[in-house]
Amino acid sequence: MSDKQIEEIVRKVVEELGSGKAAKAASYVSDGCLPDIIKEDYKEQYNVPNPANGEEFMRIRRKTDARLGTWRCGSRYLTHDYLRLLADHAGALDAVQNDVPEELIEELGMFSVSTICKDKAEYLSRPDFGKVFGDEAKAKILSSCQKNVDVQILVSDGLSSTSIVENIRDLLPAIEQGLKVEGLTYNKPFFIKYGRVGAEDAVTELIKSKVTIILLGERPGLSSYESLSAYITYEGYVGIPEGKRTVVSNIHKNGTVPVEAGAHIASVVRKMIDQKASGVDLEI
Repeated sequence: MSDKQIEEIVRKVVEELGSGKAAKAASYVSDGCLPDIIKEDYKEQYNVPNPANGEEFMRIRRKTDARLGTWRCGSRYLTHDYLRLLADHAGALDAVQNDVPEELIEELGMFSVSTICKDKAEYLSRPDFGKVFGDEAKAKILSSCQKNVDVQILVSDGLSSTSIVENIRDLLPAIEQGLKVEGLTYNKPFFIKYGRVGAEDAVTELIKSKVTIILLGERPGLSSYESLSAYITYEGYVGIPEGKRTVVSNIHKNGTVPVEAGAHIASVVRKMIDQKASGVDLEI
């Protein structure tokens, strides 16, 4: 392949990534003529020429997702670093704008309800709508869930559908296994489309679960758009102060791995049941 052809491919990749079209950009490198930037382990690379202490630099870089050692060519980024930045930006956009696949919800055996948000645009612009259910959704929750169980687990897209896709298959079984070990009763988890954290309070009021857990994607950044958090509340209610919630955050492969997080969440729930408290009132 000539330099001119490679230059044209790079131009197209930059154009598609800049438009947030990560999948389209990937099609230009599928034949192997260019490296798949997303799959590269950038923590094992540095582009700084003649570093004063390369070994120490790499030790630090392996411990953080920060963009260390970003070098330049004249007044601009190196092409590789620029493409990585655009790729991460496209990944973050995809995480916010895409929906959790229906196939995944079915695979996990969850039923699904939606808040009163009409679409993703309204969900992003009206956070308050993401905490409220219509009559149809309420009826479905009431008919599908047993009342007065110890724990109800909820899953929602939040602000990162990618975090659900990447983590939920490992996280949910780990939580459920932990709850069984702790001897706690729980309903089957269900999915909330366009849900915010406060949606768990509306569910708690409906089915009177002692503890409610909502697992949802966090606002993505350029270093991580796969991060998921668990917001856990004891005897929640609509309007409960945020300080009454306990949060287990940074759940993803480069943070707290899902299996470990699931076991920890179950142990936290056990303490909530024993102490009848959550958030700032809970002693851990």
